Amino acid sequence: MIPIRYSKRTLTDQEQIDAFLAHAKVGNLGLSNGTEPYIIPLNFCWWNGHIYFHGADSGRKVEMINANNRVCFSVCEEYGTIADPIPAHTDTAYMSVFLSGTIERVQDPDEMRDAMQAMLDKYVPGYYPEPLSLQHVVKYRSSMGSVTAVFRITPDSLTAKGSPMPEEKRFYPGRTIGQDSKKLD
Repeated sequence: MIPIRYSKRTLTDQEQIDAFLAHAKVGNLGLSNGTEPYIIPLNFCWWNGHIYFHGADSGRKVEMINANNRVCFSVCEEYGTIADPIPAHTDTAYMSVFLSGTIERVQDPDEMRDAMQAMLDKYVPGYYPEPLSLQHVVKYRSSMGSVTAVFRITPDSLTAKGSPMPEEKRFYPGRTIGQDSKKLD
């Protein structure tokens, strides 16, 4: 694992990291075929210590996964700008997670269904009255005729960092340095 350079931003609370990954909406998958990098934003779920996502069973992403199963995955959420009368102290409140590991296509139909259910529970909680059926997962074809592939990333390295938002410093449109300078008097 490569240490975070700005170490005071390092987050190590696994419950905080798990909660962040459970609610964050978009992650970025980084692939390389040895000569070309490729980054794809996608929906995902963090389930049983793995990243899961789904997509078509063919195309550039699948070709690159087949060429090199080493991947990285990052998730970042920005919580606002931190205003400060000292320009160099103006900052961004955020949390991010970066992991690297191996990726593989899930072959077990039960694991596929359970991962897809975890994604539905994340993105549309309570929408469907019944759990996802195994038949639906196995037989589904997209409008382009492709089978749905489910992928699992097993991390071998995971780092997280963040900068919390001090509410008294949250920037909002119309806020000026004059308002903050008065607080310094």
